[in-house]
Amino acid sequence: MDEMEFENWKKKVLITGGVTGVAIGLLTAFMLVRSAEKSGHQTPEVRPTDLLGTAIAIIGVVRGIASLGND
Repeated sequence: MDEMEFENWKKKVLITGGVTGVAIGLLTAFMLVRSAEKSGHQTPEVRPTDLLGTAIAIIGVVRGIASLGND
């Protein structure tokens, strides 16, 4: 693979990852807002322990995806 093909491949992966991240973030925010509205709260109540658990899960997913490139 020459340098030009590598750069095109790299850009496609970065753009796809960025768009996917934005889409997942927006979907998550939408679900959080909807959940808060259904429970009757005006603002969502997110505890630090919830954020910690979510952060650990996200790190695990990112590590799993990153390991896909290691053959």
